[in-house]
Amino acid sequence: MLLSIFYSAGSSRIFWIIRHCRPALLFRNATAVVPAAAENLALAAALATVGRMKLPPYPLIEPDLGAPLDIHRATVLPDWIDWNGHMNVGFYVVAFDKATDTLCAQFGCSWDYTREKLGMTFVLEAHVTYDREVKEGDPLRITTQILDHDAKRIHFIHEMFHATEGYLAATNELMLMNIDYQTRRSAPWPEFAMPRIEKLAAAHAHLPRPQQAGRLIGIKRK
Repeated sequence: MLLSIFYSAGSSRIFWIIRHCRPALLFRNATAVVPAAAENLALAAALATVGRMKLPPYPLIEPDLGAPLDIHRATVLPDWIDWNGHMNVGFYVVAFDKATDTLCAQFGCSWDYTREKLGMTFVLEAHVTYDREVKEGDPLRITTQILDHDAKRIHFIHEMFHATEGYLAATNELMLMNIDYQTRRSAPWPEFAMPRIEKLAAAHAHLPRPQQAGRLIGIKRK
């Protein structure tokens, strides 16, 4: 029974103890090892439960299948302006991060997802291009296009436009990963999220790939 508990825990450290420790030593320390095994089992069960969850404990919105996703709006705030008189480079990222929240809400993995301790989303990589300046009070329109996805990740790009003048101000390409709340490690998207991600990706599949996507930084030589 003890061996089956240890093995089910999936812990290489505990399995090593079973293989290499004398039985007397093993059972003398069982009071310390068994709780750890039980904790690992509980974590595994919780992770599996989230993955199989058909609906989260909060309302889901109907995904907007417009291509690209074109619902996020913002305004350049006074605190975002630097001594050059325009929006500071760091606050472009802040504005884009709010647009990422808007995207995640489409498949149920935004703030509620973390508040309910179901999971989190971490950015693995981000690229920003600064195409034209925006200034205090300027209205912003940020669109989002999914470029690719798999069981754990979404690759997408935001484009920031001046909302009234229409010019492209900046882009932000990101790789986003789903994270299990308890282990803080990568995990598959929950069952309620994956069909929505697939619908969004299918809606965006026909869009031309923005020229900034996959761009490498460097000095072009003639």
